[in-house]
Amino acid sequence: MTKYHSDIEVTTPTITPIPSHECRKAIMGVHDAMYILGGKWKIHLIAALLFGPKRYSDLLRDIKGISGKVLSRELKEMEVNHLVKRTVNSTQPITVTYELTKYGESTKTIIAVLAQWGEAQREVIAKEEL
Repeated sequence: MTKYHSDIEVTTPTITPIPSHECRKAIMGVHDAMYILGGKWKIHLIAALLFGPKRYSDLLRDIKGISGKVLSRELKEMEVNHLVKRTVNSTQPITVTYELTKYGESTKTIIAVLAQWGEAQREVIAKEEL
């Protein structure tokens, strides 16, 4: 659709209405995903674990700003939601490792897109500061 206002041509896209049940379904999908992935640290933890199993101390070191108490809570929640598998190794001393489950690995595409978007935004901001 094209409208003219004085000498300026303005083109507005034609929007195809989506049935409200489809919209609600999409919103619920986002709601469900954010319920499982939401919070300040879960995506950071998934991103770290995409590189392979890690011990608690490795995660605490790799993820800047997270406290031990919060890390424990987040890992427990992720274990309950089947994103992370906790393995107690019978070494001396006993060590615990965390790794993504197959379900947790299914977030790899989401994390990759977020990482690419974040890198692009960092470049945009760096150019604006110059």
